[in-house]
Amino acid sequence: MQETIKQPSESVVCKFCQSTNTRKYGFVEGVQTYFCNSCKRKFKADDRLFRMKTPANQVSSALSMYYEGMSINAIRRHLLQEYQNFPSSKTVYEWIQKYTDEVSKRFRDYHPQVGNVWIADETVLDIDGKNIWMYDIIDEKTRFLLATRITTARTTRDAQSLMEQAEKRAGKRPSMVVTDKQNSYLDGIELAYGMDTEHVQSSPFAPTDDTQRIERFHGTLKARTKVMRGLKSIDTAIQFVDGYLVHYNFLRPHEALSGRTPAEESKVDYTIKTWADVTRMAHPQIQVLTTPAKVDILSERKPLIRPITNRTYDTEKKHKQRIIHRRATVRISRKTPRITPPAPSLTQIRKIR
Repeated sequence: MQETIKQPSESVVCKFCQSTNTRKYGFVEGVQTYFCNSCKRKFKADDRLFRMKTPANQVSSALSMYYEGMSINAIRRHLLQEYQNFPSSKTVYEWIQKYTDEVSKRFRDYHPQVGNVWIADETVLDIDGKNIWMYDIIDEKTRFLLATRITTARTTRDAQSLMEQAEKRAGKRPSMVVTDKQNSYLDGIELAYGMDTEHVQSSPFAPTDDTQRIERFHGTLKARTKVMRGLKSIDTAIQFVDGYLVHYNFLRPHEALSGRTPAEESKVDYTIKTWADVTRMAHPQIQVLTTPAKVDILSERKPLIRPITNRTYDTEKKHKQRIIHRRATVRISRKTPRITPPAPSLTQIRKIR
């Protein structure tokens, strides 16, 4: 018989809203669960995430190690050594997929305060043995990565789309864009920003206006993908890049910024600073968006009131109905003609022989 974990009688604080208005709500895998009357959410009394067997600190450690450059097998060995927990590769990958999607949605709408000089460059990634191109554009002042684009070719349309995404993220256009000598930037920047933005073609070793900052980022990114031994599909690459951009902009301190993140340097107000905060962040409640016409219809709708009826179960009546049904079934079966043919006689058997 599975043993249950007893908890103290004092009120338990909700993990999501820190309210003490909580009550016991049964057991899950032998652990006492609680229900918060304030935020209407269920949570466990220990450090484990809901519907998960692994404590939150181990999950957040696995996420941090993954985006810092460790392979999934190395993460599993580290968890076994430190916590005596050896999850499967599939389990660790499911943690990465789940919280990468969550953190990408969480940081999607932040608008940093960046400078007027942006640096763009492209690099090649290996996806299932095939090379694809990854465009990136970064702010020179804050090191904030404004936009990225994964494509199979280097065309003017790809460069233009990268510039438009960066403008949407920053909320403004730059006064100068520094790139290498790739031809797609020539018309792509002009189509996106017009003649007001100066385009400077440079190199990583130029004395001024160099592309060294974005080249450094690409070196870190390619070192990370080398540990992964290549990405398996375009969707996998996009998901990994989305998570890595959040890790780079919001969670990873930079030495060049005195230990601050690019988001902090660009004055973004956010509270989730580590992967531990990501695993414990509260999910927003589902909201139903309605048009004004639908609101008017819902306001005029009257509540449905069902009359209260006292239903009784007559056992004698049901017993009589069963007896009548059985007798009718027997009577019908007696009147049914015989389906199986009679056995052949001895004379018929001799004629057959």
